[in-house]
Amino acid sequence: MFTDLEIQNQFKLKNIDEIANSIGIADDLLEHYGRYKAKVDYMQLENRAKMGKLILVTAINPTPAGEGKTTVSIGLADALKMRGKNVALALREPSMGPVFGIKGGATGGGYSQIAPMEDINLHFTGDFHAITSANNLIAALLDNSIAQGNPLNIDPRKITFRRCLDMNDRQLRFIVSGLGGKANGMPREEGFDITSASEVMATLCLARNLTDLKNRVSRIIVARTFDDKLVRVGDLNATGAVCSLLKDAIKPNLVQTLYGTPAFVHGGPFANIAHGCNSVIATRCALKCADIVVTEAGFGADLGAEKFIDIKCRLSSMMPSAVVIVASIRALKSHGGVKKEDLAIENVQALIKGLSNLKKHISNVRDVWHLRPVIAINEFSSDTEDEIRTIKEFCLNISVPVTLTKVWEKGGEGGLELADMVVNEIEKSDMSLASFTYPDNISIKDKIISVATKIYGASGVDFAPGVLKEIKRAEEEGARDFPVCIAKTQYSFSDDAKKIGSPTDFKIKIRGIKVSAGAGFVVAYAGDIMTMPGLAKVPSANNIDISDSGKITGLF
Repeated sequence: MFTDLEIQNQFKLKNIDEIANSIGIADDLLEHYGRYKAKVDYMQLENRAKMGKLILVTAINPTPAGEGKTTVSIGLADALKMRGKNVALALREPSMGPVFGIKGGATGGGYSQIAPMEDINLHFTGDFHAITSANNLIAALLDNSIAQGNPLNIDPRKITFRRCLDMNDRQLRFIVSGLGGKANGMPREEGFDITSASEVMATLCLARNLTDLKNRVSRIIVARTFDDKLVRVGDLNATGAVCSLLKDAIKPNLVQTLYGTPAFVHGGPFANIAHGCNSVIATRCALKCADIVVTEAGFGADLGAEKFIDIKCRLSSMMPSAVVIVASIRALKSHGGVKKEDLAIENVQALIKGLSNLKKHISNVRDVWHLRPVIAINEFSSDTEDEIRTIKEFCLNISVPVTLTKVWEKGGEGGLELADMVVNEIEKSDMSLASFTYPDNISIKDKIISVATKIYGASGVDFAPGVLKEIKRAEEEGARDFPVCIAKTQYSFSDDAKKIGSPTDFKIKIRGIKVSAGAGFVVAYAGDIMTMPGLAKVPSANNIDISDSGKITGLF
């Protein structure tokens, strides 16, 4: 069996100019990064009247068995192209931390990949590095202001802005900095987040242009004063310098699939404490160029799709015409209680039990957001005829189109039936019916309750002592109209990763909130969410090597 990198090497990639021209992007709108990557002049594209149809790909709650959301997204786009559609992809950039940690490469898989995969996974066009530098410039200027007489009266105990690094490194989660005497700053406790968890990342990915980015960056809250007043990036006079570091990072990147479908790959915010989607700018660029755009949201639909709809769509005036929910029979059996080592064994009863997870996601898409769902079953060789018949009958009984996909094995050819179903649903869609989970004008508390009860199926929300007071203060300081971003485990509708399937009779416990004023949402923390992952016992980095000629192996 070939590795993903070996499969990619079987294909001859097209020059990026040819890819751009296929969707009406002239050469003079490109900034080349070699033959196969380019940044795009998004402002010129924004002036176009064209606006294509958007397809959101999401999934059931993740399991150790895997679902294949990115692979299906890429395969669907290739299949639509094979059907003669003018199509483009809009995907997130991989974070290097997980690439070297547990996940390995994050550019699809098999014959359903974006390329050049080694470049995209390692450095790409430097966007993550620019965001890291911009984030840490803010942190440096903040500490420097304190060291230089503290003119803003900042209380070092109330600094909320953390440094970041695009690498899994648990050692940096909590540290003490500024040791070694007065010349080295004021000693204080702080820590690092992974770059994808930086508010700078979330802010860039929700900005519409450089002017909007500057306004958003200036609003980022970094600390409080001794008399409890907010301190923002604008107060540090840091906005101009920070955005100067981001002047290229804000431009979307254009690459291609193995079959030459254009792919805008830009931004990669954390899917728990941010919206977990690629940038608004990249998605809008794709919609200005293609008739159909396939995009995806992080983790399961309760996190990724909810944040895509209630945050990204709300703040950017976009809405998907159809929603593809990816599942695998193996993953559904996992939600039915089957252990990972037994997933290859036929178990129809466990599959039926696990289908409760898929059913809840379908209900959210259809009954809460009033969008049209399509079910894509990512087929595995261990799937049996009885299991396949069971899931098809389940979907047909609730009038939801369903099909098996083999895009990992066959590329776009393995997703042609899915492409046909998606086109059919686009033609039927009535965008006037689409809605958010909650309106803008209710309280932050009620927004949290709305997501917990409507999307997760919780019976209610328990707010830890002091949280309602935090919410009241946030509203008084201007955050009442912000959407909410609930940070919880991706493995369950609840805040307990062990509650698989579709649990009932549970409450979501909110332990705190954080106003991400630059991004424009309020993070509500449910459970313990890590913003700096660690490496595995045997990290993927141990398998990566490079030859004397510069050929990378073991990436995935």
